[in-house]
Amino acid sequence: MTEKIKIRGRQVLDGVVQISGAKNAALPLLAASLLSPETLQLTNVPPLVDVQTMLALLGEMGVKFRVQPTSDYAMSIELQADAVECFIAPYDIVKKMRASILVLGPLLSRFGECCVSLPGGCAIGVRPVDLHLRGMEALGVNISLKDGYISAKAPRGLRGADFNFPSATVTGTENMIMAAVLASGTTVLRNAAKEPEIEDLANCLNQMGADISGHGSSTIEIRGVTGLRAAKHDVLPDRIEAGTYALAAGITNGAVDLIGGDFRRLLPTFLDKITEAGLWVSDVDGGIRVESSGKISAIQVETQPFPGYPTDLQAQMMAMLCMADGESDICETIWENRFLHVAELTRMGADIGVSGAHAHIRGVRHLLGAPVFATDLRASFSLVLAALAADGESILDRVYHLDRGYCAVKKKLAGCGVTVERFR
Repeated sequence: MTEKIKIRGRQVLDGVVQISGAKNAALPLLAASLLSPETLQLTNVPPLVDVQTMLALLGEMGVKFRVQPTSDYAMSIELQADAVECFIAPYDIVKKMRASILVLGPLLSRFGECCVSLPGGCAIGVRPVDLHLRGMEALGVNISLKDGYISAKAPRGLRGADFNFPSATVTGTENMIMAAVLASGTTVLRNAAKEPEIEDLANCLNQMGADISGHGSSTIEIRGVTGLRAAKHDVLPDRIEAGTYALAAGITNGAVDLIGGDFRRLLPTFLDKITEAGLWVSDVDGGIRVESSGKISAIQVETQPFPGYPTDLQAQMMAMLCMADGESDICETIWENRFLHVAELTRMGADIGVSGAHAHIRGVRHLLGAPVFATDLRASFSLVLAALAADGESILDRVYHLDRGYCAVKKKLAGCGVTVERFR
């Protein structure tokens, strides 16, 4: 039986939240351990289910790792890939997490071959796995698809290339960077994604001896090297977690200090939008303070690649706008079918209409507690937010989605005076 969360409504978030390391930074960094036989030590790694899934995948390949908890919110992991003998990423692991595709680039870069399952439920062309493959082919990789697996070989080794992404892709950019670091010659990636997690990966690889420049811009240059060395790297703070708790303060008429990162740099458009929606943002030592003004204003939001509004904060923003004064619009430009949470919010009394990539939200005075279920990782916390502000009690099912991307939720909420109960 899966766990559920019981949430009493009309609770006010007021306190301090220590933001953990970013899941979306930790996963490619873990995959990067495949690039060297020497030790990679990662600190500020969030203790999340997705991290455990990636470690299980690396362990199957022969990567040795040692995990040391450093707090309820972080751990240190030492990884050493000096005895990798298996180059297969099996479906039974990959199906749990699409980010497993990130082992493709490192395996090809160092070993010249791999066999990686297509991510679960991911048809070529629906999510940009095809962009990963086209990029690898540009580096000299021969690719075939059979029985749901990507079989990739580079019999002559990887060669630098000039590659233009037809559309920006975060994991595609990360995979290409890791593939190119040990390739012969220079690789130039154009229309590359600019997310901070990509910068974090490139910074770590440079510490390991890679020669990468331009990360953080749309043109990244990677000059291939013959090998990488040991390094220690601190995982970037999680901007999506920070934004989620900021919206929790907004929907509950509360206030929260978000500690652990330069969130003005990591969340520029998001902070502009919540300010437009009536929240107050100020600087505190080690982070920012987000405080409700007592009123939520209707706004227009369009998700965009960084530095635009993050798609991973779309569902949470929608939850807050359900209680805005007026009518809001959200346009989702990154992922199709990312409005599955609308049906659950509607069960709680929200007034939302969806047409294609657009959602029209008419603010209501009250949301009502209800039994709901999480449809995906980010949607799970949008329902937590709605439940905290609703009248009555809500039960959230499929909590495993929440555990994939948010660590110590119960404890972090408790530190802000909010009580939730987990049960089976």
